[in-house]
Amino acid sequence: MTHLSRRELLRSAALAGLALPVLSACASPAGGGGASPAAPAAGATSAANPLGLAESKPLEVWIFDGGFGDSYATGIHEPLVKAKFPKLEIKHNATKEIAKTLQPRFAGGNPPEFVNNSGANAMDFGALVQDGQLADLTPLYDAPSWDDPGVKVRDTIDPTAIELGSYDGKPYVLNYANTVWGVWYSQKLFEAEGWQPPKTWAEFLQLCETIKKSGKTAPFTYAGKHPFYIYEAILTLAAKIGGKDVLKNIDNLEDGAWQAEPVKQAATAFAELGAKYLLQGTAGLDHVQTQTAHNKGQVAMLPCGSWLENEQKDSTPADFGYAMFALPDFGSSDALPYGTLHVQPGEEYIVPARSANPQAGLEYMRAMLSKEGAGKFMELVSTLTVVKGAGEGRTLKPGLQSASTALDAAGDNAVWFLFRKWYAEMHDEVAAASGQLMNGKLTVDQWIERAQKKAGSIKSDSSVKKFKR
Repeated sequence: MTHLSRRELLRSAALAGLALPVLSACASPAGGGGASPAAPAAGATSAANPLGLAESKPLEVWIFDGGFGDSYATGIHEPLVKAKFPKLEIKHNATKEIAKTLQPRFAGGNPPEFVNNSGANAMDFGALVQDGQLADLTPLYDAPSWDDPGVKVRDTIDPTAIELGSYDGKPYVLNYANTVWGVWYSQKLFEAEGWQPPKTWAEFLQLCETIKKSGKTAPFTYAGKHPFYIYEAILTLAAKIGGKDVLKNIDNLEDGAWQAEPVKQAATAFAELGAKYLLQGTAGLDHVQTQTAHNKGQVAMLPCGSWLENEQKDSTPADFGYAMFALPDFGSSDALPYGTLHVQPGEEYIVPARSANPQAGLEYMRAMLSKEGAGKFMELVSTLTVVKGAGEGRTLKPGLQSASTALDAAGDNAVWFLFRKWYAEMHDEVAAASGQLMNGKLTVDQWIERAQKKAGSIKSDSSVKKFKR
């Protein structure tokens, strides 16, 4: 049996017209990188053309035709570039089959300048990086921003986006859309009842008690059949209590990471919430059922990501008024301040290093990262982006406006974890245990024991590739 290297596998699959499985953009590829690509050198740079694109060569754009469609490219980003570089020919393309369509061109050495590498048929990021196929985005991030030449691009975006798109410390992937998690509620209901979003955990429990005693609605629920929704909240609270290293240690499979006191405190807090304030039958409900119950006024609050409003748009009452709040302060000794959020950029874009005009691909990204490019994208597809302040002055739906305001207020106080992408078995175990914790079938100590045991087994399994933050 012949063993192929990852680069050989990429080429072989491409030539055969096969799609490779997607790897998370935050995972470092195994082994060393590929040979440095013989990319065309940048042209003359200037204040108007800081990346040195060649207007004499076309900019070929490929967009994944998925949930966002491709009209944001043709109606927003491409016109921005064309206005600044009128002689530049832009060739627009869209497909649902990114890998099937483009992988042969990468293998053949004639990739396009810009690719939205997304969807179920996306190309393998790790293999592309290892094969030397992707342009280093450092020149983009160090370039003057589209809106203010005195500010670098990197200083206008969420730094998490750069970290999650990096391999071995080098940025190769632009994560553009942004998801923030929080506790969601109806502004109409809260205003009618005189309820205020809580800022401390004591206020949160008091609010739950007030809602429960009203007899009008249940205080809290989550997608019981998908308990990731609740362990996300538990871990976010743990990081708020103990700092960002709490989640970094968990991701890095550090011994005792799950036994850390902030993790225990957060799990204990949510176990109490589960024992006293859950919507009856939560354990048997999926995300659609809990969100529908929320829309119908059967429950007051639920934890979710900022896609919620758009996902529920067909069943939400017109005057519902989605809004979210960050997890409250647990105590005065919290390591991170009020407003800390779990933030995770996604929706990946790349510039192929071996295209004929990669600087044009980088310039296209610079336009995307302008306030106009990002703000109009937010309005059109109803999602946040990694560009700071992009929602200012925009007409956003109530929930998206609430999430945007929370994200701006959080600033650098963003936390995230990656083991869900890196180690599927660990995700499954923590999710299952978290559901049992909320239902009273596991104690906090038993929940911790299960999570730590699974982390230990993955750490000691030599067949599992390990990743590090």
